[in-house]
Amino acid sequence: MPLEAPLPAPPDRAAHLNRRYRHHGAVAVLERALSDPAVGRIALVSSFGAESVVLLHLVSVLDRTLPVLFIDTEMLFPETLAYQTEVSARLGLTDVRRITAARAEIAARDPSGLLHRTDPDACCTLRKTEPLEQALAGFDAWITGRKRFQGGQRATLDFFETDAAGRIKVNPLAHWEKGDVIDYMIENRLPRHPLVARGYPSIGCAPCTTPVAEGEDERAGRWRGSDKTECGIHFVNGRVVRGPVRENAA
Repeated sequence: MPLEAPLPAPPDRAAHLNRRYRHHGAVAVLERALSDPAVGRIALVSSFGAESVVLLHLVSVLDRTLPVLFIDTEMLFPETLAYQTEVSARLGLTDVRRITAARAEIAARDPSGLLHRTDPDACCTLRKTEPLEQALAGFDAWITGRKRFQGGQRATLDFFETDAAGRIKVNPLAHWEKGDVIDYMIENRLPRHPLVARGYPSIGCAPCTTPVAEGEDERAGRWRGSDKTECGIHFVNGRVVRGPVRENAA
């Protein structure tokens, strides 16, 4: 849909979009992001994790042909791989792209497959951040399922951000609460990730994810026992997160 204002200068683009859509809801933000020339060529990045099905379903209603980038670190739970296949088929998504690290890079930097034990940041860079950066090379923007209620540096999320490469990052569900996510899944009869029922409210790679006890933060099971809170795919203040992130870094 043509909009009234021209594309602003790149440094102001996210702020411009946040002003434009500050009174919109998640569906409207997503719908406009798929067509607004100020956003450009766009893809959805999905982990097919605990809450991913909500955004995947919204996309399937608006445009089933939208590219969906699924990063397979080759250390995911078997349940995640099965869930990815199930959800993609059920929602009729036609362009799900499995993204993996280059064989040569794995052989050179993690030949034993144990890098996650000695340097989890380097492992995330190798298996997640770098493959995603390459996959996003042909896009101007990408969509994430991050939400403010997830805490940490996500607590002040806006609908639109600018990443270190100058791309727009769209967070349509930024203002949703946990109850909104659950209600949407129930109302639309969406399949839950099988590990959720086994105490995994946030799901990453199998070696680096543990169950979460009652009363713990939902992401407490990610890189348990370390200061690390993000895999490096997301950015804080326009900079890629490659190592531990302090709460005051947002």
